[in-house]
Amino acid sequence: MPEVLLSGCKLGLTKEGKMWLGVLLVLLLCSSLEGQENSFTINSVHMVILPKQEVQNGENLTLQCIVDISTTSHVRPQHQVLFYKDDEQFHNVSSMKSTESYFIPQARVYNAGIYKCTVILNNKVKTTSEYEVTVRGVSSPRVTLDKKEAIEGGVVIVNCSVPNEKAPVHFTVEKFELEAKVIKQKREKTSQHQNFVTLDFTVEEQDRVIYFLCQASIVSGRHVETSETTKSDHVTVRESFSNPQFYVNPAGVIIEGDQLHIRCTIQVTHMAQAFPEIIIQRDKTIVGHSKQGNEATYSVMATMKENGNYTCKVETSQISKVSSIVVNITELFPKPKLESSATHLDQGDRLNLWCSIPGALGVDFTIQKGDVNVSQAQNFTKIASKWDTGSYTCVASMGKVIKKSNKVLITVCEMLSTPRIFYDSKFEVIKGQTIEVHCQSINGTAPISYQLLKASNILENYTVGSNEPAVFKDNPTEDTEYQCLADNCHSSPAMISEPLVVKVIAPVVEVKLAILNNKQVESGADLVLRCFVNKASGPITYKFYREEDVRPFRVTTSNETQAIWYKAQAGMEQGGQYYCTASNRANAAKNIPQSNLLTVRVFLAPWKKGVIAVVVIAVIIAILAVGARYYFWKKAKAKQMPVEMSRPAAPLLTSNNEKMSGSSSEANRPYGYNEDIGNHEMNPVKEKKEPLTLDVEYTEVEVNSLEPHEGRGRKGTETVYSEIRKANPGRKQPWSRAQPDPQNHSRQNLNSNMFPDVSDADNI
Repeated sequence: MPEVLLSGCKLGLTKEGKMWLGVLLVLLLCSSLEGQENSFTINSVHMVILPKQEVQNGENLTLQCIVDISTTSHVRPQHQVLFYKDDEQFHNVSSMKSTESYFIPQARVYNAGIYKCTVILNNKVKTTSEYEVTVRGVSSPRVTLDKKEAIEGGVVIVNCSVPNEKAPVHFTVEKFELEAKVIKQKREKTSQHQNFVTLDFTVEEQDRVIYFLCQASIVSGRHVETSETTKSDHVTVRESFSNPQFYVNPAGVIIEGDQLHIRCTIQVTHMAQAFPEIIIQRDKTIVGHSKQGNEATYSVMATMKENGNYTCKVETSQISKVSSIVVNITELFPKPKLESSATHLDQGDRLNLWCSIPGALGVDFTIQKGDVNVSQAQNFTKIASKWDTGSYTCVASMGKVIKKSNKVLITVCEMLSTPRIFYDSKFEVIKGQTIEVHCQSINGTAPISYQLLKASNILENYTVGSNEPAVFKDNPTEDTEYQCLADNCHSSPAMISEPLVVKVIAPVVEVKLAILNNKQVESGADLVLRCFVNKASGPITYKFYREEDVRPFRVTTSNETQAIWYKAQAGMEQGGQYYCTASNRANAAKNIPQSNLLTVRVFLAPWKKGVIAVVVIAVIIAILAVGARYYFWKKAKAKQMPVEMSRPAAPLLTSNNEKMSGSSSEANRPYGYNEDIGNHEMNPVKEKKEPLTLDVEYTEVEVNSLEPHEGRGRKGTETVYSEIRKANPGRKQPWSRAQPDPQNHSRQNLNSNMFPDVSDADNI
C-alpha cells in the first residue's frame, strides 16, 4: 500500500496546472508515507473443529481457522482466509481478526472429508495441517406407496428417499407378507444423481397383506454409513380369479369307447382388467384351452391313451394358478400283436404274417401294408417279391374302439444281376494318371456293397444305396486286370464281373546311351551304339544325335526297349560325342528325355600305324639323301668355279632381243640347271682366246632373290661371284668404272641361278 501511495505522489508531481496548495499537500503526504515501511510475519495457523472431528448425522459443526500474526504497525494488517475440503476451496474471507469460523448446520454424510485452511498476507502464505471430519449415520429414509389396495398380478410402486442427503445413495427395499413375516422379495438399487429411487413390485397370487422396508447407505471415505430402516404402509391384496376346478363326465368308471368330457372353470373378480387364459394338459400335451370366458373343455372318445394326469393351468402375465386330476379308463380289449416268420426274405421265399389278441372275442382284424389293406383276416401268406418290402401293421376293432399293433418291417431282397465293370476308354491310360473304374448291378435290392479286385487283390470297398454305379479310383502303373464283386442282402454268394484289362502306357522316363565295345574304337572296326530305356510302352521313337548337330543322324521306331545304330568300318571321322532321345505318345513334346553324353574315340590300327611310320621314315631318309647329295655336289662345284672364272667369258647378251630371249629361256629351265656348264663344253675355243696373264679377283656378293617354288612371299639369299679384272698398264681399259660391265652382270645372273643358297636344300 505504501508503494501505491508513492507512485501516486510521483504522478502528482509530473502534472502541470495543479494548484500549488494541492501539490504541497501531496508532497507532505508522500514524504510521510515513505518514512512508514511496516514489517510483518505469520507466526502460526491452525484449525479447531467444534464440537469434535466425529459428529452424528444432524449435529451442528463449526470450523475455526486461527492465525497468529506479528507486525511493527499499531494497526493489525488485513489478510485472506481460505477454507478447503478435499483440496477444493469452498469458502474464503478477508479479515483482520485472528479467528475466522465457518458454520455447518445439521451435518450430513456429504459434509465428511479432509479440511484445512490457508492464510495469505500480501505475498506470504501459510496453510494448516489436514483435519479429517467424520459424520456418522444417515438420516432415516421416507417411504411412499402409490396404492393401499392391489389385485393379484398387479404392481405396487414404492418410492424411497433421503431428502437431507446427497447422491450417490444406495437403497435396499424389501417386500414382506404381514402374516408370514418373511422376506418375499428384495431389491437393491444405487441412485447416482438423485437422493431417491422408485421400484415396481409385482403382487403375487399368494399375497394377502404386504408392506415394504427401506434402508439407505452412503459411502463416506473409507466407511459406509447406513440409515435406520423405515416401514411403509400396508397394502391389501385382492384375488383376480379363483383357483381352477375340474369336472369329469362320466363320473364313475370310464370304459374304452365311452365319450369322455373334461371341464375346467374359474371365478373372475370384477377388478380384473381381462380374462386369464385357461389351459388343460394331459401330462405335457395341451388338449384344450380358452382365452375368453371362465372355462375350458376337452371331449374325446375314451381310449387307453386318454389315461393319465390332467392339469388345469390359469395364467395371466404375472399370475399362474394350477390344479390337477387323474383319469383312469378301463381297457375294452388289449392291443393286437403282429408277428412274422422272418423279417428278411429272399425273393421267392414265403411271407407269413399273423395277428393275435389273447382272450379277445368278437374282434375284427385287418392287416395293412402302410395304409393299404392286404388281408381282412388274422393271417397273411404269399410268395415274396421285391414289391412286398415295407412296413406291416394289424388293426383290431370292436365297435368304435380301434387299436393298431406294433409295426413289422419286412425286407424282400432281390438277387443281384452280374455286375458290369467299365471305364472311360475314350482316352488312353497313361502311367501314374488316375482312372475311374465303374461297377454296376442294374438289378438287385439296394444297398449294394461293391469290392474292386486288382490282380485278385481287394483294392477298395464301396456301398451304394441305389442301383447307380459305384466309382473307384486307381493309379495303375502297368497293364492291370480289374474285377468287381457285388453283394447285397440276398443269401446267394456275391456276384463277380468279367475281367477288365486296362492297358497302361508307360512314358519314357529315363534313357541311356552305351557302346557295345570299348569307347575307343579301332579304325576300320564296327561302331555299335545302343540307346535303351528301362520300362516304357511301345512304339518308342529313338533318335541318335552328334553333339554338334541339331538334326538326328538316325531315327527309328520300335516296340523294343532299345535301338541299335551300326556303323561298319568306322573311320576317324566317326569320333566325337553322341547322345540319343526316346519318347512315345505318353511323353509331352516339351518333355522328351535325353540320354547321357557318350564320347567315342576312333584310333588307327597298329599295322596302319606301322605302314605310316615306314613311309614317313622312308621319306625322311630320301630327303636327307637328296640333301646330302646336293650338298656335296654344290661343294664340289664351288671348288671348280675359280678355275672357270679365270677363263675369258664371251658376252652373253649381244642385243636387247637376245637378252629377252635368254631371260625367257632361263626362266623355262628347270631348277638347278647350270648354263655355264653347257657353255664351257660347247665353246672351248673362246675360252682359250682369253689372255692367260690377266689378273682376276673374285668377290662374293649376297643377292636376295625370290624362290621360284615359294612365290612372292619368301625371299632367298644368293652368293654371286664378281670378277674384277686388274688393269694392264700397257692396255687401254674397254669399260669405265662408271659403266658396269654387261658381261660381268650377265655372269652374276648366271652364278645366282647356278648356285642357290644352301639353306634351300632343307626346303627341298
